[in-house]
Amino acid sequence: MEKQKSEFAQDDFSEMYSKLPNLVLAFHGCSKETFEHVIVKRQGLAKSENKYDWLGNGIYFWEHSYQRALEWAESHHKGQTAVIGAVLDLGHCLNLTDYQSADILKIGYELLDEHYKNINQPLPQNRKLKNSKDILLHDLDCAVIEQIHLFRKENNLLPFDSVRGIFFEGDSVYPQSCFYEKTHIQICITNPNCIKGYFSPIQTNKKFSLP
Repeated sequence: MEKQKSEFAQDDFSEMYSKLPNLVLAFHGCSKETFEHVIVKRQGLAKSENKYDWLGNGIYFWEHSYQRALEWAESHHKGQTAVIGAVLDLGHCLNLTDYQSADILKIGYELLDEHYKNINQPLPQNRKLKNSKDILLHDLDCAVIEQIHLFRKENNLLPFDSVRGIFFEGDSVYPQSCFYEKTHIQICITNPNCIKGYFSPIQTNKKFSLP
């Protein structure tokens, strides 16, 4: 375990190239009240700190998916639906779409497991919502991500500004398919300076082609 911790702390080629290039357009589903606070009053979005947040605690966005953000808002804020657009620089990103992130997650899990054994408590568990086949309450995943952030802070390592992951959700698109209807990429921003600006999404001008 000590060897793994040492490897976990090293700044190697993975660290060198962990910053994703370019800016990202992302969307946040919310209530009309939140929309007014952010877009009109310029107050910024609040950090989510639920113990079941699958990418850990932070400000959540759907990458390049206005429609998924809208669907989420409609299911949580009926009659008061809004979507906020954002321009993001992901900075030093824990990019879970890259296979190398598996090593970081494994060590994060082992550190968490060691901690819970020391306090003689069971590990948090991921859970399904009632009447849902999807695991939507990610207590374990959240705890692992937060353990990774804590380890880096305690060891004076470069913190992760954001976490990015693919969420597989919904029914198969067709029989025996590994593609799912609601699959999407989510981003959790832990460093608010990654948010370069908010905007109110606009409709396409049908008179012109999209560049």
